[in-house]
Amino acid sequence: MDHLSPTAASDTTYRRGSTTPSSQNDHLGIPSTPTHVESRRSNPGSAYLSGAGSRTSSTTSFSARDSTHLIPSISDSHAKGFHPLALRLPIAIGTPILMLALGIGLEVAMFISKRDNGFAVPKENAISLVSAQFLLAFVPTVLIIPVAFLWRELDWYVRQYQPYILLSRGGATVEETLTNDYVSIGVLGAIINSLRFKHRIVFWSAFTAAATYTLQPLAGSIFQVQQRAQPSWSTVTSLRSIGLAPDIGELNAFVAAAGFADAAVFNNLEDPPFVKGGWATAEFTFPTDQFLNGTMVVNTTGIQTKANCEGPKETPLVGPNPTAQANRTITSISNGGCNVTVSFDPTVATQQYGVSDASCSDAEKSANITFRPVMFWFFHMKDGGGEEARTVFCKPTITPFNVKAAASLSDGSLINVTESVGNSEYSKPNNVTGAPLNGLAFNGLLFEDNTNPFIQARSIAVKSGVPGAIFRAAAQRAGGLQGTFDEPNAFLDLTNKTYTQHLSLSAKSIYFLSQNDTIPAQMNSLLPRLVLNPIPGHVLALIMFMIGCIGIFLHIIHRRQRKGLFLASPPGTIAATMSITSHSGFGQLLMPYDKEEILRDKLSGLRFRLDRRTGALVADDAPVSFGTMKQNRDEAMMSLLGGHEKSEVGNSSSRAASEAASGYPPWQPHYKTPYDP
Repeated sequence: MDHLSPTAASDTTYRRGSTTPSSQNDHLGIPSTPTHVESRRSNPGSAYLSGAGSRTSSTTSFSARDSTHLIPSISDSHAKGFHPLALRLPIAIGTPILMLALGIGLEVAMFISKRDNGFAVPKENAISLVSAQFLLAFVPTVLIIPVAFLWRELDWYVRQYQPYILLSRGGATVEETLTNDYVSIGVLGAIINSLRFKHRIVFWSAFTAAATYTLQPLAGSIFQVQQRAQPSWSTVTSLRSIGLAPDIGELNAFVAAAGFADAAVFNNLEDPPFVKGGWATAEFTFPTDQFLNGTMVVNTTGIQTKANCEGPKETPLVGPNPTAQANRTITSISNGGCNVTVSFDPTVATQQYGVSDASCSDAEKSANITFRPVMFWFFHMKDGGGEEARTVFCKPTITPFNVKAAASLSDGSLINVTESVGNSEYSKPNNVTGAPLNGLAFNGLLFEDNTNPFIQARSIAVKSGVPGAIFRAAAQRAGGLQGTFDEPNAFLDLTNKTYTQHLSLSAKSIYFLSQNDTIPAQMNSLLPRLVLNPIPGHVLALIMFMIGCIGIFLHIIHRRQRKGLFLASPPGTIAATMSITSHSGFGQLLMPYDKEEILRDKLSGLRFRLDRRTGALVADDAPVSFGTMKQNRDEAMMSLLGGHEKSEVGNSSSRAASEAASGYPPWQPHYKTPYDP
């Protein structure tokens, strides 16, 4: 066999109507093949064997060119297969396991977030250059992106390897392998085509890869910082304990309480620190740290004061004073049958008020005036003329308790006071519940006459200040003073409220002594907490859990499918494609300018596989029922195969090439076509 020199080969020109130099074809082991024009002139039937767009019989057109039998076997060449890093077991199985672990971990984190009311974060942004909103969206996204990227990389390899896996099994059609590019059509196209070809591994891989595109927006929305109440524990100093103040006789505490009660009516003030309704608690210190809407709960001591006010048994009577012609009297009877009469001068003012001793029993009368029951009285002239009076009877009491007090850290006001559960009774010895007071409550209004003019002035101020505050509250109501007098219990409600406040304020000063003790405290304040949003969090966890579960089984199956596949180099490159097809022979059926439809049409009658001995791509003729083919193709195929009307062939291109090279069966110099004479 003659060989062409490189110069001769380069000088050879291929023109339309010329033939391929026989010497070069001999060198390549390929018979001389005429070009389209001349072949049609010499043999019209060759139009069925070559040319773009022709329906070619694959049995004859490439079998003589198959040279895979000349390739050394894989074992002889000691070639090692190519295994991508991403498809190796630690990554292929580790990635879905990591995805599964992240989904489970996210659910655990959301449970802890709900249980602990979020996670602690610095009160101020630790990184001043970026905002907290950016960090909350960026950090979880950074954690999710690597896992999502790995999964898409695995999906890319699953889609790329699918045609080769089918070829390794053998009997693959051109639509499923040679012209099916799962990579270039993208994830959505891969989902559609995999459903069409029933490639379940590709479908689930592409489906889960498409689901990873939702991970980033979900991850960017699961974190948020909210101001939530968070408890913390510490100790504070209690500054008071129950005991009788030594300066009660100065009446400073009472006049101050009466003044605050009067101011509270005028200015609608709330209770001061350590006073709440009828409760007065021991004072304690507050932490110096700044808190947002913070509260502190301590177990301390408190005294509950009750005014025990009630209305009269009958409507008070206004009548003349038998001892003084110019004065008038108000006579009222309590529910206990105590008859009290007070005198006043109606010429002084048309609106008058006051408080009087309401003791009736011998025990009450024998007690000091500061501990006796009292009666508030109120008088005014009606709008239409006539006199009208109202009275309220009160008998104060005090009870010490161990209490649980909640106070505001911003202004020190008491939010709530409750008796300690299981240990509410105050049992420590003291001179309030014991001698000399023996549990009696100061009425805070009536005092003994004092020669000290300042103390006496305070006594008068207290005695007039508290009923004056009640009368002011009655005048400020929506119905005015006359409306308050017309209601049967209006003065009772106003007296109970104002008098209780006066008694509680007085109790804070007269029933407690200075004494420092360390007590435990629980602080509750609004702190920034990192909270996981439940809706995006659960959806994100569900998607990752789904991808992880599907991915583990998917790549176990895919790994088993790849066991029979041998690829020496990464698939996809032109060189890699040429290495497995250059000796297959059927490539001569194809032209560089053939479109995909033409390529698919030319190769539709073949079945493809990867030769297990060499790893080369070879083609087998598909079983064909000639009765169902087009007439012109029937004639060509039947003529080439001996004229049988309905026969099936399944010859391998590599086997035909081997037989041609070895001389068996005897070489036929001419294949008869329907156009031969």
